[in-house]
Amino acid sequence: MTIMSNFASSFVNFDIPNWFDSQHLTGMLRGIEKEGLRVKPDGFLAQTPHPAKLGSKLTHPFITTDYSESLLELITEPKASPKETLNMLRQLHVLVYQGMPEGELMWPLSMPCMLSSKDEDIPLADYGSSNTGKLKTLYRSGLGIRYGRRMQTIAGLHYNLSFGDTLFETWQAQTPTAQEQTLTEFKNEKYLGLIRNFKRLTSIVLYLLGASPSVCPCFVAGREHDLELLNDSTYYKPTATSLRMGKLGYTNSVQEQLDIRYNYLPEYVAGLRRAIQTPHESFAKLGLEDEDGNPIQINNHILQIENEYYSPIRPKQIAMSGETPTEALERRGIAYVEFRAIDLDPYSDVGIRLSSACFLEVMALYCLFSDSPDLLPEEEEALAINLERVVNEGRREGLHIINNGQEQSLEGWMLMHLERMQPLAALLDAHYGGNDYRAAVALMQGKAGHSESTISAQVNSDSKRLGSLWQLGFTLAQQHRESLLQQTLSPNTQAKYEVLAEKSILQQAEIEKSETEDFMDFLQQYR
Repeated sequence: MTIMSNFASSFVNFDIPNWFDSQHLTGMLRGIEKEGLRVKPDGFLAQTPHPAKLGSKLTHPFITTDYSESLLELITEPKASPKETLNMLRQLHVLVYQGMPEGELMWPLSMPCMLSSKDEDIPLADYGSSNTGKLKTLYRSGLGIRYGRRMQTIAGLHYNLSFGDTLFETWQAQTPTAQEQTLTEFKNEKYLGLIRNFKRLTSIVLYLLGASPSVCPCFVAGREHDLELLNDSTYYKPTATSLRMGKLGYTNSVQEQLDIRYNYLPEYVAGLRRAIQTPHESFAKLGLEDEDGNPIQINNHILQIENEYYSPIRPKQIAMSGETPTEALERRGIAYVEFRAIDLDPYSDVGIRLSSACFLEVMALYCLFSDSPDLLPEEEEALAINLERVVNEGRREGLHIINNGQEQSLEGWMLMHLERMQPLAALLDAHYGGNDYRAAVALMQGKAGHSESTISAQVNSDSKRLGSLWQLGFTLAQQHRESLLQQTLSPNTQAKYEVLAEKSILQQAEIEKSETEDFMDFLQQYR
């Protein structure tokens, strides 16, 4: 079957540029942001405040919270290799377990279990009494009244990646049409090409790394859904991969009509700003304040702030104090890309395996060097159809997706791209030593041809064997806690993190002490 289409073909006749070799990978950096719910020993969501030993969640650079007071977020520094990044992520997990109340666990699955039926039993993250802290909590209050707090307890992992200037400088020198551009403009163009291609290939990531084919009943209570019962206490779709990335997870029907494009940076920035400045009727009906005059959302616009926009990948620049993400991008260009379509790997004690990290880096390089025509609404619609198919039935034998306007076998499509990635994996191995990258691509090729070896298939199989998804999550959480508490940090590393925690508490106190402006005045100005 052919889909009527005006798509410009992407990924045609892929070749590694003839100027490129492994030395151009110098300066490549990666970092991870990993979320995880704290749960009580009985499996219910923890109601305790963020552990004091871990420092201030407002000012600590590596340990904070995301939506809820119970939803930890661990952030690594940018590192020179995937192993160094995973090593720091492991250190942060050890610190968390050292600092958490006795018996508390970090939930290893992206989808939560044992949630209360009352939304207010999911505590919003509290960042203290400063205006900045109150604004962060208010943003979360707005998310809760707009979409429900349950959706905000879903956890995921972001893989952040940048390439060194050597790569872009050489590439620009080899590109006659790019001589008029500044290096920043050239990098923006190439990073956006990577982003468009990653969006085209998101289905591969959901199939290979998806780990949320099922949910606990508490998550869908009171919601319409078409899931089946795996057993008395687990709902699932038999061949699903990542319900987290579908209609039951992080989706927002209001945002589907936004038409935010990734073809030119000014166009992307303008699209986000338009959404932040445009009121939305359903959010206006919720009001800006409760009966007592307390604010309940930052504004009644389509997006309260940039971070509310859900996308499987984002261009990023580090924002300075008082600067919004779009201002940072506009002033200094794209510094790195944030891969967001990644479920927690419940079988890893830190939520991601080295093979997955290496695969994402190979895929990023493949997306960077492949032709990347403009991504327009018609193709976006086809990609949304692909995503829903792979989310709900990605492991179904004979499943087809739309590729360049035509129906094609998902398995054949994945294997074609993975085959083309092999030479890039070899170049990455040549740069870093060893064969981690080639092994990662080979592993993914095996999964592409054998759906029963995917993480999502394993989750369903183990949930059946153990009696429920909750039992699987609880068993793995206990195993991870035990293994992490057996690991020790060097005295220097332990001392460094203890000083950081103390310093972050002092920093928060200083911010709170120095502020004199009333929060409502601050909010009015912000709006």
